[in-house]
Amino acid sequence: MKINNITNTPKNVFTINKEKNQQDFSAFLKDSLKKVNDYELASERVNTLAAAGGINNIHEVMIAAEKSKIALQFTVEVKNKVLDAYKQIMRLQV
Repeated sequence: MKINNITNTPKNVFTINKEKNQQDFSAFLKDSLKKVNDYELASERVNTLAAAGGINNIHEVMIAAEKSKIALQFTVEVKNKVLDAYKQIMRLQV
């Protein structure tokens, strides 16, 4: 097995990956928030159908509600952690 030296890697590979990761992270955040919104809308749709008698299985209603609840709780906790990290960074003395 041949092991390549570090010098054989392209010089701009790290900057390209850094820029790609930044774009991917922003896209990841947007997709995640869209999924949370989709869970909420699905839960509302299933609740409306259940109230109108369109769904016989109450399990579907409960599962949709729990998915929505868990996704929202997770989003709020991530937001809280990001704000805590920001506050800690602002308290650092330069």
